[in-house]
Amino acid sequence: PSRQQDTKVLGGEECRPHSQPWQVAFFEDSRLLCGGVLIHPAWVLTAAHCQKRKVSVLLGKHNLEEREGPEQSRQVALSVPHPCYRPDGGAHGGHRHDLMLVKLRSPAVLSTGVRPVPLPGRCPRPDDTCLVSGWGTTSSLGESFPDTLNCAELNVLPQNRCEVAYPGQMTDSMLCAGDSGGTDTCQGDSGGPLVCNGTLAGITSWGSNPCGEPERPGVYTSVCRYLDWIKGIVGV
Repeated sequence: PSRQQDTKVLGGEECRPHSQPWQVAFFEDSRLLCGGVLIHPAWVLTAAHCQKRKVSVLLGKHNLEEREGPEQSRQVALSVPHPCYRPDGGAHGGHRHDLMLVKLRSPAVLSTGVRPVPLPGRCPRPDDTCLVSGWGTTSSLGESFPDTLNCAELNVLPQNRCEVAYPGQMTDSMLCAGDSGGTDTCQGDSGGPLVCNGTLAGITSWGSNPCGEPERPGVYTSVCRYLDWIKGIVGV
């Protein structure tokens, strides 16, 4: 399989605990599978390529190895991948429409450590400064997974820069973000949030292998392009 797939925040730092109260962790048995983002008390948005049959959802987490006050665990009632998502890809290698809504069996109890992120009112613009978060690997070879949530500041890049980095693979429903030093998302971050101006701009989807090559920025599903689909299912 292409390693341009399951994408930790490489070059990031530990987030201030519980500063990203919408961040969700998906576990398969006891293994971190993907990130996700709470957009409504009963609904999480993540990447479609994260779909597995049996997963549990942890909310309100910072350190995955410790029991923490705000944490809540939920089971999945329903997974709804975007209807146009095709895992086997075709022209864009399985990255198009890489978005999935997950309904929790019982809604999250909202608190300072667990609350939804606002959906965007507009699409992000180049040079918008954004924050990406995840528990993914902190080494480009995927060897070192942190226990604590990592955050990094990235800038949205002009679409033509993304197209130079990934010829023939970008669509207008994707955006890319990075910085000159190679800060990036990596294995384990997939499905997690890219938050710009306090609203959810992107869901971590794919990128280069190894991660963190300055000329090969991370690619995110652009949430603003899917608002009608999201709102139609979630009912907001």
